[in-house]
Amino acid sequence: MFLIKMKYAFVFPGQGSQHIGMGAELYRDFRVAREVFDAVDDALSQHLFDLMQNGTEKELTLTVNAQPAIMAVSMATVRVLQKEFGIDLEQKLSFVAGHCLQQVIRYRSC
Repeated sequence: MFLIKMKYAFVFPGQGSQHIGMGAELYRDFRVAREVFDAVDDALSQHLFDLMQNGTEKELTLTVNAQPAIMAVSMATVRVLQKEFGIDLEQKLSFVAGHCLQQVIRYRSC
C-alpha cells in the first residue's frame, strides 16, 4: 500500500485579475483584512481601497494601481487564512507561485 502525502500550493493572481469591488467581502467580513487594506493605504499615502471599490476600471487597470491592489488582496487573503481559520501556511504549503494573465495568454498563443 502506498501513502501519498498531499502537497499544497498557493498561486497568487497577477495583473489582469484586478476588478472594481475586489476585496470587498474580505474587508466587510474580517477585521484582519481591514487592517491589511488600511496598512497598504497608509504605506502608499493614498486611498487605494476606495479606488478598488469606487474607482473606474481604467484607473484600477493602471499598473501603479493594479499591482498594489492585487498584492493587498493577496496579503489580506493570507492573513485571513492564518488568523481567522488557523491555517499555518508555513507548515501546509509546499509551493508558492504567482502569474500574470498576459504571460499566460502569450504562452497559450505560441
